[in-house]
Amino acid sequence: MLETSARLLRLLSLLQTPREWTGDDLAARLDVTPRTIRNDVERLRRLGYPVHATRGPAGGYRLGAGSSLPPLLLDDEEAVAVAVGLRTAAGGSLAGVEESSLSALAKLEQVLPPRLRRRVAALGAYTVTTAPAPGPRVPADLLTLLAGVCRDRERLRFDYRTHGDEASLRDVEPYRLVNRGRRWYLIAWDTGRDDWRTFRVDRLTPRVPTGPRFTPRPLPEEDLAAYVGRGVRRAQARFSARVTVHAPAATVLERLGYWGQPDQVEPLDDTSCAVTFGADSPGTMARWLAVIDADFDVSGTPELAEAVRAQAARYTRAAGPERS
Repeated sequence: MLETSARLLRLLSLLQTPREWTGDDLAARLDVTPRTIRNDVERLRRLGYPVHATRGPAGGYRLGAGSSLPPLLLDDEEAVAVAVGLRTAAGGSLAGVEESSLSALAKLEQVLPPRLRRRVAALGAYTVTTAPAPGPRVPADLLTLLAGVCRDRERLRFDYRTHGDEASLRDVEPYRLVNRGRRWYLIAWDTGRDDWRTFRVDRLTPRVPTGPRFTPRPLPEEDLAAYVGRGVRRAQARFSARVTVHAPAATVLERLGYWGQPDQVEPLDDTSCAVTFGADSPGTMARWLAVIDADFDVSGTPELAEAVRAQAARYTRAAGPERS
């Protein structure tokens, strides 16, 4: 049988799993009587852990949320995952969390067992972190507010500035936050436009207090990350064209990488496909086409064809005269 202190820690570890335990289940796990479990639960409560109990055949014990944060028990993999997450957060796209992330990481590393401390230290010593990609940073309290109104289904008003620096006041029903690269987006039903809209979080300034609760609608689609991606491409695509590429569709998607989506690429046969591109100008699209590393045909789009000729002439000048 475990000593009382060790048994309490084991009991707490079990209660921190997302399920409800019966007294008999806990007693069997810890090799004690149900009465001992009841006494240990009372000890945990006196230590500040909010252990809730439900009576009846379907009842049991579960750990709830309290007024303060008691110590947590993490297994080895959870501790390493938290340490890696804190390192990432210290240099990520959230503003105002760097100091708190490093402070929490220092506390965690201080109490890690030597075997885990070596694993975390190796990750830090042998991982090269590049400078953060340029992009807006979002205050953590703004994300917290937006997540809260999504959870509580509360309408939100905010001032918004578009890519063209046009200002407007929006009244929305917020649903989800989506992180794409270094940018955060809010998916919401715009009551003024009577349609779904995607908003850049760094361009909105919320007005408080928040509005009344709303009845949720079906989301615009199940894959919200893909939904936001298409919206971003449409917003950036002041110029679009359909290009025939002489390479298999799967190969083109692989070479496009992060910027390629299946709905952009239409197989024509086993060796060619049609790709729908969007860019801010024909010149930008001409530069992007070089990434595919395959022959292509843009003769049906005069503006793009002219941009490709200009790009080809620039490359020819850069290569210099041919050697005989």
